[in-house]
Amino acid sequence: MANLKIFLDARHVCIKTNESALKVAVSNLSKTAYIPLGISIKTTQWNADSCKVVQHPKRKSINDTISTTLSEYRVILSEISANYDLSTVPANELRDMLVDWKNSDKIRIDDNCVMSVFHRFMEHKTGRTKNLYQCTEKKIRAFWGKEADRLRFEQVNVEWLHRFNNYLAQTAPSANARSIHMRNFRAVFNFAIDNEITTNYPFRRFKIKSEPTRKRNFDVETLRAIFNADVLDPWMEKYRDLFKLTFMLIGINFVDLCNLSDVRNGRIEYVRAKTHKPYSIKLEPEIEEIIDKYRGDNHLLNYMDTYKDYRSFYMNTCTGLKAIRERIVEKDVANIDTLTTYWARHSWATIAASLDIPKETIAAALGHSSHTVTDIYIEFDYRKGIAKHSMPKRHDSNLYTLEEARMLLTHCFQNHHN
Repeated sequence: MANLKIFLDARHVCIKTNESALKVAVSNLSKTAYIPLGISIKTTQWNADSCKVVQHPKRKSINDTISTTLSEYRVILSEISANYDLSTVPANELRDMLVDWKNSDKIRIDDNCVMSVFHRFMEHKTGRTKNLYQCTEKKIRAFWGKEADRLRFEQVNVEWLHRFNNYLAQTAPSANARSIHMRNFRAVFNFAIDNEITTNYPFRRFKIKSEPTRKRNFDVETLRAIFNADVLDPWMEKYRDLFKLTFMLIGINFVDLCNLSDVRNGRIEYVRAKTHKPYSIKLEPEIEEIIDKYRGDNHLLNYMDTYKDYRSFYMNTCTGLKAIRERIVEKDVANIDTLTTYWARHSWATIAASLDIPKETIAAALGHSSHTVTDIYIEFDYRKGIAKHSMPKRHDSNLYTLEEARMLLTHCFQNHHN
């Protein structure tokens, strides 16, 4: 069986430098031939067990080079094996085939290359999720260069992932920002394994690191101050009202809020863009008041009647909420350092948790399939003392429905803080 490895040829030592050449050892039919790498080091700088350069000022770049080159030759070897019977090919002939194949750029771009599979995987994604995967694809292409389309799953090992992570760190110092790309890439590997495209899974030995996410929620008193602030310019009002709606509609996602189209039988009904799950929320009076104020022609809210897509409006919303924050701080209404729709969404989750609404209900309201994601949203108050005495009592252990969660939260907010 043909085999490739990196070999330091200490049989030949340069008299001037006392260095020997690193080579790719090509073994087949009990014989070995060699491909020079154009790299020479001293014998004391080579660890034969790990096949790595040690105690050399450029050891990292040299190790990267030999790792990449060996991976390329292994991919070529698999290509040759698919086209030739190697049981009759001597080692020296196989060596020549490997060199010729590499120099002639015959590595095929086929449906099983990483980028091809990546595209098939992304076909099932939509909206913001698809955008994130497209961003990851661009990062891989930038890292691997012109050979990205020929990258095969077998080339990606633990060392490759570490080097990719180090590359990401150059522009994304945050571990959480890098973890998004690494999780996306891992999802593509899982897809490839599920479809029997590869058996290679380097993520088994590669830990995706992350940091605790900063909690993005306001307490009820701060929300009251934001909701009732009378220091805003007229143009700021619509962005403050949008922030209110995000909170009042059980932490609705921005894109879903923009896409709302109708009210049926006193309820807002929609299918969440990200998960395609249906939602039905009772139209409470304070929600109806805001909707009547901004009722649109083509959408439930006129926010989107003049915008091509939600992204353009989102950018204006960010600008508007930033201006509101600055005005609120300037007028000493509340001391807040950030104001975004995410804070409304996270605040709803945290206040709901403080009212002892079960995490399962909160997760369902937010559209989360995992409690781990919900935990990121909630800043738990383990004292559980906020407005508990006002909550209707239940006489069974069943979970609260989404409707009960909405009613309980509104009840507490109105009775205790209006």
